[in-house]
Amino acid sequence: MSSGWGWGVLALVFLDEVLAVVALGYVGGRFGGWPWAVVVVLAAVAVWWTFASPKAPRGGPVVRPAVKVLVFGAACVGLLWSGHIVLALLLLGFSVVVNALAQTGGVRMLVDDLER
Repeated sequence: MSSGWGWGVLALVFLDEVLAVVALGYVGGRFGGWPWAVVVVLAAVAVWWTFASPKAPRGGPVVRPAVKVLVFGAACVGLLWSGHIVLALLLLGFSVVVNALAQTGGVRMLVDDLER
């Protein structure tokens, strides 16, 4: 597997994370106005940085995937609740595929190198 493929997958993983935060901000704004949108986005970024990012100070083999599922799940459920069923399903499908690709050998090696 080429390094270019691995970096491409990691770029898609990052895009997926950004889409989840945007979806959470949209849902927060939809249900509580712009102040809630800001609060939800800041909370999601703080939780992600603390527990799920490659260099998370409190991440781990159990916590990191659990937080990722929680954040992506909240984004998809929020989109469902706000009436965007197709967007929720697209985000869910994209998230599953991209994160599955990120678990392949060549991509895992790149991630492991980043985490050091």
